[in-house]
Order: sequence, then structure tokens, then C-alpha cells
Amino acid sequence: MIKPPIGQAPGKRAHVEAMFDEIAPRYDALNRVLSFGIDVLWRKRAVALLAEALRQRPERLLDVATGTADLAIEALSLGPREVVGVDISAGMLDGGRDKLRRRGLAGRVTLVQGDAADLPFPDGAFDGAFVAFGVRNFEDLGGGLAGIRRVLRPGAPLVVLETSQPTAFPFKQGYRVYAGHVMPRVGRMLSGNAEAYEYLPESAREFPFGEAFLREMQAAGFAGCIARPQTFGVASLYRGLA
Repeated sequence: MIKPPIGQAPGKRAHVEAMFDEIAPRYDALNRVLSFGIDVLWRKRAVALLAEALRQRPERLLDVATGTADLAIEALSLGPREVVGVDISAGMLDGGRDKLRRRGLAGRVTLVQGDAADLPFPDGAFDGAFVAFGVRNFEDLGGGLAGIRRVLRPGAPLVVLETSQPTAFPFKQGYRVYAGHVMPRVGRMLSGNAEAYEYLPESAREFPFGEAFLREMQAAGFAGCIARPQTFGVASLYRGLA
């Protein structure tokens, strides 16, 4: 059980950081189990959606909330000189660095601890950016999106992959049962952390998906925003241009 320091009431960032540090060693395995492996396909589609908006081969790409670097590694298929992954969780980044070393990719993907709202990069430093299953964890959604836009060159694309809520029968009802009951139990058994796998579906329920999230992107300064639901609406891909 993750607890705040005595006498402190941590903000969302501190809570999320501690939670992901704790589940980091089993995170990849849990993702495959809980998504039935389809998260791999969603990441490939995220990279393809970004590629549609690129005018030329990208030099540098950014993956915010990179976790253990799965999407950063997938982004190498676009042929950039470098992919930079950023995450608030040191534990997740350690897992990502181990993965990169095993695959001989440590020189092509750089992992940095940081926050979307205060990225340690100059304006216009990247030719494209991703966030996969991370924007709902931002302490300040608008600030995080604006922070990503700042480090993109003008016209560069941002692609967001995030969980959403199915709206059609019977997927809506089935997903509620799965996310509210099955996911927490399986997550608790495999990770030993019940709180994390109660938080994740709860945060997904509260997240402004679909048109509501497109409005958040537009408010942060992104243009030409589109949404593409995935797998009956269980997840969605979003794209906007800086």
C-alpha cells in the first residue's frame, strides 16, 4: 500500500510517481495480460498516425510518460536520430534502461526523469511527440499539453494514446465490469498492489475522452485535432499539430 509521508498530503504527481515506482518491475507483464496484448497494436497505430503528419524524416522525437520505453522503442521505426523518453517515475525509467540495454538500443533512446508541464528542453526541440496512457496522470492536464507543445517545432504532430469509455451496448457494460472488478483483482494478484489497479480504471472513468479531450488539446494550442477510437472505444488515438 502506497502511503504519503507522515504529515504530508501529496499532490497527484507525488502519488502517481510513488505508485508507478512500486509496480514498475511487473508493469510490462501486467500490460500484456490486462490488455490481452492489444496494447502492442495500439502503439503501432500511434506511430503510424504520427507518421501521417510528418513532412520528412524526423530528427528527434519525444515520448512523454514513456514508462518502460515501449512506445519510444516503437518510434525508432520512423528512423529518427534520437528518441527521448520522459517520465516522472525513476522506477519505470530504470526498467526502460534495462530493456534498452538488452536490445542494444541504449544509444538511440535517451530516458530522462521529468514532468510534462516543465520539460527540460528548449522551445521547438522536437519533430513530433507521443503520450501513451499518461495524460490522465498529468497533475495539470492543460499545463502538460502546453508544455509538450512548447518543445515541438511549429506544425509538428502530437499523438496521444489513452484509455476511453465504450459507449455502445454491450461493450459499455462489459468494460465497466472488467475495469471495475476484473482488472483490480488481476492487478492485485500479479503486482501485489491493489491501489494501483483501482486507481487506473478510476482515472480512466474521470478522464475527458473523445470530443472533450480534443477541446483540451485545442485549448493548449494544438490545431487540426482528430480522434480515432480503438477496439470498440476501449482506447482512443488523438492527434494535433503544434
